[in-house]
Amino acid sequence: MTDKNIIYSEITEDISISVIPKYEPSESNPAIGKFIYSYQVTIENLSKDTVKLISRHWYIYDSIQEKREVKGEGVVGVQPELKPGENFQYMSWCPLHSPIGKMYGHYLFVNLTKKTSFKVNIPEFILVSDFKLN
Repeated sequence: MTDKNIIYSEITEDISISVIPKYEPSESNPAIGKFIYSYQVTIENLSKDTVKLISRHWYIYDSIQEKREVKGEGVVGVQPELKPGENFQYMSWCPLHSPIGKMYGHYLFVNLTKKTSFKVNIPEFILVSDFKLN
């Protein structure tokens, strides 16, 4: 099987966000409408200042018109601080009730040098079950 992972990337305010989504067939059960996706996020500080990720806000859609929003502090239980040139990577997951969907959103950061807050876009990425790609 060929590698079908696509990297979705966007830079906002000198912060690079890259996402690699992946369908998880061993965790999914299409017969009952359970489709599980994992996604790896890499956050890279391209600025000259130290920044801290404060919160996240996700918009999640699937192909049967279900919409959800997820908000919360940090990511995977932490609020990472990134010095210039540093990156932070984490894995998370999302359940859908259909084999196709999408996610996007933003993170709220604080520039610890300038004491200002700013939003960073999370690029829209597509969630597609492997069997839909054949």
